[in-house]
Amino acid sequence: MIAVAALAASARAATAQDVAAGEKVFAKCKACHQVGETAKNFVGPVLNGVVGRPAGSYPGYNYSEANKTSGITWDEASLKVYLKNPKEKLPGTKMVFPGLSSDDDVANVIAYLKQFGPDGKKL
Repeated sequence: MIAVAALAASARAATAQDVAAGEKVFAKCKACHQVGETAKNFVGPVLNGVVGRPAGSYPGYNYSEANKTSGITWDEASLKVYLKNPKEKLPGTKMVFPGLSSDDDVANVIAYLKQFGPDGKKL
């Protein structure tokens, strides 16, 4: 029983570390994207609730045709590929960011983004 509790505590700590690390990595994304309750579309769309959202669907953002017609629903698997190389995953995207080279950075940014619901409140 103690081992199970220790494992659960360890998993929670790792998740918290991933989110904290993801927030630091997200600083690279802030040049174009916002999250949180006061987020607004900027150079890129608001990323609140992005995990589970169809690509090209955030209200009021002028997406590329490639994004609007991609048929992608952003989940962890599709975001992992996209965040590594956006233009390879979605040819024709307007996103000029070349991607995150570190798998850890990608995973941590996804963990950070997953905490924001569609309304920008932390889940």
